[in-house]
Amino acid sequence: MKTEQENKNTSNRRDFIKTTAIAAAAFMIVPRHVLGGPGYLAPSDRLLVAGIGVGGKGQSDLDMFYKSGKADIAFLCDVDDRRAANSIKAFPKAKYYKDWREMLDKEHKNFDAVSVSTPDHNHAIQALAAMQLGKHVYVQKPLTHDIYEARILTAAAKKYKVVTQMGNQGASNDGPRQMKEWYEAGLIGDVHTVYAWTNRPVWPQGIPWPTKKAEIPKELDWNLWLGTAPEKDFVDKLVPFNWRGWWDYGTGALGDMGCHLIEAPFSVLNLKYAKEVEASVGSVYVDEFKRGYFPESCPPSSHVTLRFPKTEKTKGEVTLHWMDGGIQPERPEELEANETFGDGGNGTLFIGTKGKMMSETYSANPKLLPLSRNKDIKVKPKYARVPDGANGHYKQWVEAAIAGYGKQEVSSPFEIAGPLTEALLMANLAIRSFDIQKTVNGKVTYPGRYTKMLWDNDNMKVTNFDDANQFVKREYRKGWNNLTL
Repeated sequence: MKTEQENKNTSNRRDFIKTTAIAAAAFMIVPRHVLGGPGYLAPSDRLLVAGIGVGGKGQSDLDMFYKSGKADIAFLCDVDDRRAANSIKAFPKAKYYKDWREMLDKEHKNFDAVSVSTPDHNHAIQALAAMQLGKHVYVQKPLTHDIYEARILTAAAKKYKVVTQMGNQGASNDGPRQMKEWYEAGLIGDVHTVYAWTNRPVWPQGIPWPTKKAEIPKELDWNLWLGTAPEKDFVDKLVPFNWRGWWDYGTGALGDMGCHLIEAPFSVLNLKYAKEVEASVGSVYVDEFKRGYFPESCPPSSHVTLRFPKTEKTKGEVTLHWMDGGIQPERPEELEANETFGDGGNGTLFIGTKGKMMSETYSANPKLLPLSRNKDIKVKPKYARVPDGANGHYKQWVEAAIAGYGKQEVSSPFEIAGPLTEALLMANLAIRSFDIQKTVNGKVTYPGRYTKMLWDNDNMKVTNFDDANQFVKREYRKGWNNLTL
């Protein structure tokens, strides 16, 4: 029989164990899926994020998730140790990997969500792999490199019931919501034409692929960087930025700025999939009357015309013009000589039957034209604003992921970002078709030039120029499986 002191000691040990267990649970950060499936709140109520591509924009994305106050950066992955260095320093507790496949395989039970900020050609395969593990995903713009990939990710978000967001942060600005309110109030009538333009590219384009092989930096895993792209030797001035101008990896000025500048027309007019597209591109002459032929490189400039079917927000079809390389549309006559068009280098212009409105990069600072109309606008706000606008884009996704699929709205879910990205890639399909070369009766011809491409959206193909369909879906490099749901 235990003495009174022994009973007291036993009781004290039980109380200590109980108290310690409660305290440990209170401080432990556990992925919500471990505790109770999607939407279940972890004791810490924080989202555990794994980053794929953690330098440059990837680094700033992770910083913004962390600054939301509701996310922890649990894992870091990058093929280049030099690019990862700042994130490793900023998040010293995060385990670091070079191969994203290894990280997902070994650690998928230890995080809730994935941020993808890699070159365009690897977005889709990385995002889909995470989604198939039930992870919420934030993917930098453009969502994908190919039209087919965008369609797959759009379907995957619905199938796997995860919270998705594309990194076109302007979608969370007040601008798109304000322009929707103006348009729905009838201030510019029915929109039939839209122009979007940019001063990009700000990297080399319209150039030949370098012939000189360079030494691979010891910090870079070149094979992993290539990923789905064709096998090629490493060359200087490709990594970490100029890959944007090469079709194997990037999507040109459209991929860089299109999601920022065309998001507003999609939001305001509820555009979905284009029905036809045509393009003209800038030329580079290498000698007298000798035009350069550089099909591996995006062109120095382009003008693309996309036509969209009527929507419930328009009375007829909508024509959207895209211009890059510094090309701009004619200044509206309502804009005075010294007034800035867009933000100077970039902008979006809506032309309606009763007026016009324009905005800057990220749909910022929308204005009615002439500018004098902005003094007495009497349209009440009806669409909720995202706190902190573009900067709130990151916290919005974090909070929606914590809440679980379908519980909270985000500004650029894949159901919106997918069709938007497809429109940009349709434009690129027309641009790339410009360089399709054939020899007929000993004469070199370019049958894709000055051709209007007719698009069968359900079957994802051009119906009147079959050679263009090679740009709908590319074959991944051997060892990298093509996407399947």
